[in-house]
Amino acid sequence: MLQLEFKVCCNWDDEAGVWYVAESNVPGLSAEAPTVEAMQMLLNKRIPELAQLNMPELLELPAPRHVPFDLIVKRHTDLRLAST
Repeated sequence: MLQLEFKVCCNWDDEAGVWYVAESNVPGLSAEAPTVEAMQMLLNKRIPELAQLNMPELLELPAPRHVPFDLIVKRHTDLRLAST
């Protein structure tokens, strides 16, 4: 039986002011959004579409077809420490 878990890593682009897909195991996935919530909504729509187009092996899964999905977000920020 086919076992699969989708993982999407998103990074923050300070200059553009958006989250973008930096790494993913979903073939053909590319996306950007202004908030993590907007990214989640976009991916909830886009991942099933791309999976259907690019991963015919998913048709082997019994209905209803559910695949676990991890959204990992990373935002690097510099913090100013209090002076003593």
